[in-house]
Amino acid sequence: MTPGHRNNQTSTGKPMPMVRKGLAAFVAILALISPALAETIANPVAQFSGLDKITGRITTFDVYVNETVQFGALQITPRACYTRPPTETQRTSVFVEVDQVNLSGKIERIFTGWMFADSPALNAIDHAVYDIWLLDCKQSSDVPPPDATTQPAPAAGG
Repeated sequence: MTPGHRNNQTSTGKPMPMVRKGLAAFVAILALISPALAETIANPVAQFSGLDKITGRITTFDVYVNETVQFGALQITPRACYTRPPTETQRTSVFVEVDQVNLSGKIERIFTGWMFADSPALNAIDHAVYDIWLLDCKQSSDVPPPDATTQPAPAAGG
């Protein structure tokens, strides 16, 4: 071997300890990262935006998981709403069912699936009159939960 020439082996022909340590550290980091990527946070509230194409108005509204709300002729029911911890890349997703109520009152399912806040064009509801997309999943809302709503008082006089 010429002076100043280096190779990746010791004089005995075995790999250098530094390479083995680096490889072991890399494998350990991968093992620690993998479980963290799967961690999700279940949220009780999904926040949507809806566009009424007739009026051009965009409305933001909160819906509790397993609650159905009406937006125009559409009924939106989120079944699950997930986010990731703040220390990870944000991935907000909701599993939602969307029904359309036609003029005769018949309800027809027009969408069942996942929506993603970071990809609003992917699986957004693109209806002839309404567009709906996911904004966020939240732990709380200014809107009271469905079981906390009060019943209207009976009309006076009977």
